[in-house]
Amino acid sequence: MKSPCGINKPGKGCRHFIHWGCCLLLLALSGATAPVGSAAPAGGQTLALGGSVSGTLGGGDRAQHFTLATRQGEYLTGAIEASDAALSLAQVDAAGEPVRLLVDRGSGRRTFHFLAVEEQTHLRVSAATPTAFSLALGSPVVAQAPSRAPSQAPPEYLSPTIAALAGGGDVAAFWRQVQASGAPLVEATEQGAVMTFLARGAQHNARLLGGPGADHTWLERLVGTDVWYASFAVPPGTRLSYQIAKDIPAVQGTPREQRMAILATAQRDPFNQSPWPPGAADRFQQWSTVALPGAPPLVVEQGEDPQPGGRFTRFQIESHTLGNRREITLYQPPGVAAQGGNLLVVFDARAYQEKVPTPAMLDRLIQRGEIAPVTAVFVANPDPQSRARELPGNPAFADFMAGELLPAVSRKLGATFTAERVALAGSSYGGLAATTIAMRHPAVFGKVLSMSGSFWWHPPEAPADTPNFVASQAAVQPQLPLAFFLSAGLFERAHPVFGEGILDTSRHLRDVLLARKVPVTFRQYAAGHDYFAWQVALADGLRVLFPPAD
Repeated sequence: MKSPCGINKPGKGCRHFIHWGCCLLLLALSGATAPVGSAAPAGGQTLALGGSVSGTLGGGDRAQHFTLATRQGEYLTGAIEASDAALSLAQVDAAGEPVRLLVDRGSGRRTFHFLAVEEQTHLRVSAATPTAFSLALGSPVVAQAPSRAPSQAPPEYLSPTIAALAGGGDVAAFWRQVQASGAPLVEATEQGAVMTFLARGAQHNARLLGGPGADHTWLERLVGTDVWYASFAVPPGTRLSYQIAKDIPAVQGTPREQRMAILATAQRDPFNQSPWPPGAADRFQQWSTVALPGAPPLVVEQGEDPQPGGRFTRFQIESHTLGNRREITLYQPPGVAAQGGNLLVVFDARAYQEKVPTPAMLDRLIQRGEIAPVTAVFVANPDPQSRARELPGNPAFADFMAGELLPAVSRKLGATFTAERVALAGSSYGGLAATTIAMRHPAVFGKVLSMSGSFWWHPPEAPADTPNFVASQAAVQPQLPLAFFLSAGLFERAHPVFGEGILDTSRHLRDVLLARKVPVTFRQYAAGHDYFAWQVALADGLRVLFPPAD
């Protein structure tokens, strides 16, 4: 989330979900290595705050350790870059045991943000294969979290429970009940439910990342208590994930840098009883989830860990068009032959294999007879900067997909695919890319599966007062021999800073396509910009675009 503008999303490409961006300087250093899994002393190389180092990792999950002289509460930022491999950066304790994963198998440049909790902070850099790396730290910021001033207006409590607590209820008993029953509070109404998110013990502020809000909603403090809350009226069938951030530091910088500070403290809700994904490295990498009665079921239920039964093939493709290199993953479900079959091309490869278990979903949907046989192609991003540059309406990337990627896939699979058997799929910027690439190359890609596509986007040269650029292009393109599945979340409303939301712009595109007599199925879910909910949208889109043969 989120963002899945998540965490995906720095940059205009994802306003509800936050993604990682990066920058750093390269200098030289070397250090001792130790296996990642060992409890090696964390006090290795000393790294000055505001300084930078570079070195070489030997691979085989070996690591280098660095010690920083910090003060409790300092807000620290930095960036790391690997020359030719994916690496990880973790905050560890003095014994070398993991505290917080800052970069998880990242390639290219990656930034990170965290708060120091001790007088010494220890970092560990590791990679599975040999690589050179560079690590740079920004100057520390002693950032006092700004206090959230109480609203001057008399409070209107959506939640009967919070209203009773405000009227003098037993706070200790309230927290005991929350501990036993879990969070968020869900109180049924005739229209759906009131959902109340909680934080306990924040000193200055608390904020909701994800959830039903459009802009990382601030929680309000119940005066005279340690209860922070935010309540929403939500419809039946709501499914979402979220994190809680307490005492977010105030930092100087651009609006984006200020918003990124939420990542320093955002983590799963300790009162929530449904963390996701279950195998996350730590509480900062994990989200909390809620699904109301009536929420569409998942193909792979939460907590399951099914092993795909098909065959994976991974290869690297060097693009002459783009001047970069990326990994491509092919997945053939059991019994699925490529020749004469269907092809699903999915952006954000890692997310759609880990956060969304696409291979296992394909296995089950095919086995149940809900969809026709489909081979999947997962397209990785070389780095976050490439994602932000390539996915939003980039003609060169579209030409790479049609002229380089699909021919390479055909050679690997020993099969050819007509356009009506090939679907492009993605969420957020990926949904935008699926749409614009298919519109540019409809003779190659005949189907579009867009989940919460970033259709508010327009190229820099387009007039700023001309919204819905993609819809305007769809209205005038001479031929659109395509079939669409579009989806959006009811909580992806207009944004106070960015303007029109994904829900409205997706509806607009739907209307234009319908007016053009283009086959389009539109689904809206009681959800936000959220991989947890996109699992449902992906399955629905597959059922629509690849129905089983009669």
